[in-house]
Amino acid sequence: MTQRKNLSRTQCPIARSLEQVGEWWSILILRDAFLGLRRFEEFQQSLGIAPNMLTRRLMKLVDAGLLERQQYGSHSRRFEYLLTERGRSFRPVLLALLDWGNRHFAPEGKSVQLIDTQTGKEVQTLLIDQVTGLPLSDPRFRVVAGPAATARIKARYSPTGRSYDGSHPEATG
Repeated sequence: MTQRKNLSRTQCPIARSLEQVGEWWSILILRDAFLGLRRFEEFQQSLGIAPNMLTRRLMKLVDAGLLERQQYGSHSRRFEYLLTERGRSFRPVLLALLDWGNRHFAPEGKSVQLIDTQTGKEVQTLLIDQVTGLPLSDPRFRVVAGPAATARIKARYSPTGRSYDGSHPEATG
């Protein structure tokens, strides 16, 4: 059995994020936490996950600072798992996955959707730049190497390299 590569020391923020939440059980646990589940038994019943796997995933999410483990009841040795601020900030990622999944992988139609609770109407998900109000899909936005980037990251995101929109500049000439 080969050991999975640890991505926590790479410079890529996507890879580092995947190290914390990239395993699909972890994302489903976070989904359920957003739905209000808190206790081990609730997660296990909802997910149908083996207890040992659930224990490992919950501890990893606690270690990553996405969930907080709290004892409930004054004399109980039982715990509940609450979203932390870091965990709550994962909500837009889940909503983006929900929208993407509905658009591309739901041939039967939407089984889950995001609605505006005041109007009852479906929300159309759109990631925007807070300064300009433009959608992040606008071609004027480009992912570039940041100030802390290594030479490898700088090369990966150089203007002559690949474009983050999936196109390849060298193929357009």
